[in-house]
Amino acid sequence: MTLTEIAVKNMSRRKAKAAFILAGLMIGVATVVALISFTRTMTADINMKLEKYGANILAVPKTDNLPLTYGGMSLGGISFEMQEINQADLAAIGNIKNAANVAAVGPVVLGGVNIGNKRVLLAGVDFEAALILKPWWRVQGRTPDPNEIIIGSEAARILGVARNDRLTLEGIDYRVSGILEPTGSQDDHLIFSRIPAAQKILNKAGLISMVEVAALCNACPITEMVRQISGALPSARVMAIQQVVKGRMETLHRFKKFSYGTSAVVLLVGSLVVLVTMMGSVRERTGEIGIFRAIGFRRSHIMRIIFIEAALISALAGLLGYLAGYGGTWAFFQFFMEKSSVGVALNMALFGGSVALAIALGLLASAYPALMAARLDPNEALHSL
Repeated sequence: MTLTEIAVKNMSRRKAKAAFILAGLMIGVATVVALISFTRTMTADINMKLEKYGANILAVPKTDNLPLTYGGMSLGGISFEMQEINQADLAAIGNIKNAANVAAVGPVVLGGVNIGNKRVLLAGVDFEAALILKPWWRVQGRTPDPNEIIIGSEAARILGVARNDRLTLEGIDYRVSGILEPTGSQDDHLIFSRIPAAQKILNKAGLISMVEVAALCNACPITEMVRQISGALPSARVMAIQQVVKGRMETLHRFKKFSYGTSAVVLLVGSLVVLVTMMGSVRERTGEIGIFRAIGFRRSHIMRIIFIEAALISALAGLLGYLAGYGGTWAFFQFFMEKSSVGVALNMALFGGSVALAIALGLLASAYPALMAARLDPNEALHSL
């Protein structure tokens, strides 16, 4: 009879203890797999929903202006050599090294227009890019056609206009296709049109006032993206909205640290379960170990039997733990989270790591019980029968 067969026989005769060891390791591995899978899926989902949506890089014309603002109150300022951004230059953003990290580029044309006795700020925007850059926008109506506009809620109230009304901007008649619901930002006070219409009204053909960029910077430094875009737009001053980027990264970093810390604690508890159970098993088998030693088994043979038992149980625990962890994460996202475009994918590297981790922990926790069994005196062991 081989040592492996002896180990299998021992496990079959002590099913309860083997099951206890299996459960302890399986719960630990399942927790680790669930947390890692959950973290990876949530990270991918957050990167898509938060980093993809919303501008985190801003490009404005270079100027020698020192704006006199404090606490959101503008006191005016003197501008020297104010430049505009050429709309044709925006194509260069698609050729930068990290162009794949650019989710959306939203050019904006700004200028004041007179409506009756009121002065209103007109913004020409790319409404397709705006859906990504401003996902919080809700329009009562629809996005405008070339000869239509939408109006912020506060501007609509002050001007006294509603959907389907008509406004004259610099001698051109435009239909109001929608009213922008309150956003709590400066957008509530603006009139929005398509870029060609705004350029025509403001006499800024081929020129852009500013550019909003949504960059996926989880895989690249935000400062590097700013440098590359600055090179593509030499006439613009490019800056990162650091609060947005740092806040997103810090949230993900803390979530990962919490997951890894929790995993370490659960694995430690699982290892202690294996240690205590294996020590109890060795004490129960003192007489059996004495017989093995009496018929010629060496200390290394006794240790190998213990290690084979631990390895077999641990490998099974790793397999079942991975399936349980993956299944738990999949069920959580299916029933307790809103529908996500990022699914919980089977990860063979994580599967292999789970089995290897379970075996390593099982063998490590069994080292002392195996050494204790090997050091038993055969005579004392036989007297325990």
